[in-house]
Amino acid sequence: MDVDASSRWFVLIGCVSAGLGVAAGAFGAHMLKEILEPSMLAVYDTATRYQMYHAFGMVLSGFAVRIGRDPGAAKAGWLFLAGTFLFCGSLYGVSLLGIRWLGAVTPIGGVLFIVGWVILGWRAWRAA
Repeated sequence: MDVDASSRWFVLIGCVSAGLGVAAGAFGAHMLKEILEPSMLAVYDTATRYQMYHAFGMVLSGFAVRIGRDPGAAKAGWLFLAGTFLFCGSLYGVSLLGIRWLGAVTPIGGVLFIVGWVILGWRAWRAA
């Protein structure tokens, strides 16, 4: 994928993820407050917060690819996307569906987030 296409995709995916994060947060605040136990509502809230943080990370990756003309920064965007599915998705599954074993997947997503931020920071450092 060329630099411009990669950039556009990460900005788009990040914006969609942020919009879904807002919707999920509103759903949690207005619909789930009376349904979920407080501990599961806290798990759900963690998923929405991390989804938002990493939606911004994907947009930032897209801008890093575009502005820095650095296709290597796209690796961070892919890691943020995979981390969102694994980290946030597993927490949504635990809190909404009660599938407790999904909690074992959550740390894998967290590691992907960390590696994504390290790569994005490294690519920015090298470009400076």
